[in-house]
Amino acid sequence: MLHTISCLNLRGTMANKMFYLRAVAATLALLLRQPAVHAEDNAAAARQHLVVVELFQSQGCSSCPPAEANLNAIAGEPGVLALSFSVTYWDQLGWKDTFATDAYTQRQWDYAHHRRRDTVWTPQIYINGQTDLVGTNRSELLEAIGRAQTNGPTIDWSAQSITIGASTPSDGVADVWLVRYDPHTLRVPIGGGENGGRTLAQRNVVRDLVHLGTWNGDSVTFPLPTSSSHGLKTAALVQMQRGGRILGASVEETPY
Repeated sequence: MLHTISCLNLRGTMANKMFYLRAVAATLALLLRQPAVHAEDNAAAARQHLVVVELFQSQGCSSCPPAEANLNAIAGEPGVLALSFSVTYWDQLGWKDTFATDAYTQRQWDYAHHRRRDTVWTPQIYINGQTDLVGTNRSELLEAIGRAQTNGPTIDWSAQSITIGASTPSDGVADVWLVRYDPHTLRVPIGGGENGGRTLAQRNVVRDLVHLGTWNGDSVTFPLPTSSSHGLKTAALVQMQRGGRILGASVEETPY
């Protein structure tokens, strides 16, 4: 009987040890996985809560290169979507900007009208469609980015469409914009105007701005139009209409 009891105790002890070792192994596996999970969560959060920094500038404006250099410096930072919009109202002063379109000029005017202003200027930076500054002071720019907050709807990408998730818009109907920009640093020789003879470094230059439709708080899906050029990255903005604040932004994570 004593022998039988000893065997049962031994088996019970071994079973307890096996259970303990399995529990320890499971805990270690979870702890080892947590940094990767947190990194994935943080990366997903950064993609869904980007701070949008829009520079309005012209290749013909001698005051713009310092602001553009500041935008170039933050263009690769996580959590920031830096965009360079070339405007047209310098084109008649000796050099026609090679990337400027009327749509980008109109976007800057929409911001001005929203703020009841009767003029626009370069360089000018808007952060999340709210705060604006000249952009030549990098410390001031970084402080403004640090204060910015974005807490809009989810933005989900598929191969041929984009879906804006359901949420409650605080100010009414919002526009959904598709932005395609060149993530490379472009070195552009300037043949005239105030910057004549210089070669300007430009990064995240916007090449397409497409109005996909509107969002009223319900989940909505839009087809993605074909890109006009190869090598561009694609972003989406959910923004209150007529130059209002940007509620959310996301960059498509497919290779370019």
